[in-house]
Amino acid sequence: MENFHHTGGCPIRDVLSKLGDKWTMLVLVTLKANGTMRFCDIQKTIGDISQRMLTVTLRSLEADGLVVREVYAEIPPRVEYSLTETGLSLMPHVESLVGWALEHMDDILRRRHVQIG
Repeated sequence: MENFHHTGGCPIRDVLSKLGDKWTMLVLVTLKANGTMRFCDIQKTIGDISQRMLTVTLRSLEADGLVVREVYAEIPPRVEYSLTETGLSLMPHVESLVGWALEHMDDILRRRHVQIG
């Protein structure tokens, strides 16, 4: 029997805890769709993400090697974010999940409504 206990560094738990939060997938998809972006442009594109949450999300993605942060020595400083090779290698899987969600969204929402109603 396959074991998925949280001890011993389960890669499934680790990856899903990262990708399963509210903002990570949106940031990744935004960077994939638009290429290199400045912080304010990412925030405008997503819309309802706070500055603090975007900062936390980008730092986490950078720490995991999925996003690179490039700082330009200008006044004022210009900071740009883009996907790394590792981040780009993840995107076909993310896009597949997004496609599945789009394909089944109406049915899922309809079922939720029936259960609530």
